[in-house]
Amino acid sequence: MSNSVFVPGHITGFFTIENHEIKLKNGSCGVGFLLTKGVKTTISDSEKLTVDVNQGGTTVVDEVLSILETDANFKITQDIQLPIGAGFGTSAASALSLTLALNEYLDLGYSLELCGQIAHMAEVNLGGGLGDVIAQTGKGLVLRTKPGAPGIGEIKSFKEDVYVAWKTFGEIKTADIIQNSELKRTITASGLKYLEMFESEPTMDNFLSFSNRFANDIGLMSDEVKEHVDYFNSSVNILGSSMAMLGNTVFAFAYDEDAFKNLNIEDLHIDKLNNNGIIYD
Repeated sequence: MSNSVFVPGHITGFFTIENHEIKLKNGSCGVGFLLTKGVKTTISDSEKLTVDVNQGGTTVVDEVLSILETDANFKITQDIQLPIGAGFGTSAASALSLTLALNEYLDLGYSLELCGQIAHMAEVNLGGGLGDVIAQTGKGLVLRTKPGAPGIGEIKSFKEDVYVAWKTFGEIKTADIIQNSELKRTITASGLKYLEMFESEPTMDNFLSFSNRFANDIGLMSDEVKEHVDYFNSSVNILGSSMAMLGNTVFAFAYDEDAFKNLNIEDLHIDKLNNNGIIYD
């Protein structure tokens, strides 16, 4: 017996940090989008507990298992399809896909919201992204209107038929950012401004424009990311480009895949906006 759950990667364009003493209300508001790549977790029969993760270690797995307090034996296999620590929400996708897969395998009977709350709790405990889990329950372009875990926070999804390209230059430690009080104030002030503007006119063009302006406001773009953002934004048929929050990664949108193929960028990954969301197998 085995079952699998895929949870898409999530890139945030701009956001606010909304800290709360109650962990399930701790979170962020903002706007991001889902990718067709993410994390696939498979649970299969085993005589002892076994964990096989293709990159990044077992920290997230261990935290979820600790919250669930299960003593059953099974094998956990995780296929993490995106770079870790680079703004793709891989730790949240790992936590959510694992919780959902175990819920099905162990026949726990938990709702998607409760599984999402468990995954969100794991993220908060580990100092990870505060808005990825709830966003990953959505589809396409995702607006987070109320902070917190699924069932507490609130989102709106917008489906768009668009290609996404990205290139990463390494990690940014999310915990170092979201725990820095001065940076938090700067991020939240800028993020709130663009969030209010986007909510009044929630279009893809506004998402791309506000993301770029937000990235410039908070001053976290590396030279490499800034150079590529400027190159994308000066190129024909590119809808817009910015920095993935929070990662040393650049992303761009285009209606035509060839718009990316004609660019002079090595190791550029081309994807599509994911309008399907979570996949159960």
